[in-house]
Amino acid sequence: MSEPPPSWQRPAPDPPGAIEPERLSKREYEKELERLQLELVLLQEWIVHAGLRVAVLFEGRDTAGKGGTIKRITEQTNPRVVRTVALGTPTERERTQWYFQRYVAHLPAAGEIVLFDRSWYNRAGVERVMGFCTDAEYEEFMRSCPRFERILLHSGLILIKYWLSISDAEQERRFEARIDDPAKQWKLSPMDLEARARWVDFAEAKDEMFAYTDTKESPWYVVEADDKRTARLNLIHHLLSLIPYEPLEHRRMELPPRQERAYVRPPASEQTFVPARYEVG
Repeated sequence: MSEPPPSWQRPAPDPPGAIEPERLSKREYEKELERLQLELVLLQEWIVHAGLRVAVLFEGRDTAGKGGTIKRITEQTNPRVVRTVALGTPTERERTQWYFQRYVAHLPAAGEIVLFDRSWYNRAGVERVMGFCTDAEYEEFMRSCPRFERILLHSGLILIKYWLSISDAEQERRFEARIDDPAKQWKLSPMDLEARARWVDFAEAKDEMFAYTDTKESPWYVVEADDKRTARLNLIHHLLSLIPYEPLEHRRMELPPRQERAYVRPPASEQTFVPARYEVG
């Protein structure tokens, strides 16, 4: 007998035109982001309290804003509770392992949220398009991925998958901005440029990936990401809506009195200080 899907899964879709997006100024955006970040702190506390295990996957084209969105989610949270995982190229040893093995090692324990900045779906995207896996490996991934995610869900893990969708024109604009900005040039790699040249290949790979892995039990949530601020607010608001939580009551803390025993600092000449190059205020 199959187990019922977790109660937090895919909310009922709103009928077309049911939601009229609220237009915000930059100041209003910052205020709403601050409010949502406070809610994320409350969610974090509830996850620790309830011992929940939450994994959130962020996928999308290069420059879609995955890193920036993750940064806003983690900005006010406890890094020991809300962790980000962004794995690099697999080692020679990892290439010989079961494909999902190196990702399983990073899944959350009780009371943790793990944000995957790209995930096991690399196989269905960049590895497929760039020829880093064989046809047999790709086909096996497509067969086994829904079963793998079903196992995670039935173990009690909360799995949420986001695809940040960006247009060709907006990606081009962001690539150009990175080329001209010394602080962002590190974000451009030869792989990114090759991926840009294969726009259609990646679009077709994404469509095929969705056909196999956008399931009732483990759906993909698509976020329109041409406007970064809008995407961040919509995604965080949606994430908060998927996991029921309640604010926990906190007992007011009181600072204990300091020790009254005298203390003499060592001479400043015996320590190495950072030069005071700046003074603010």
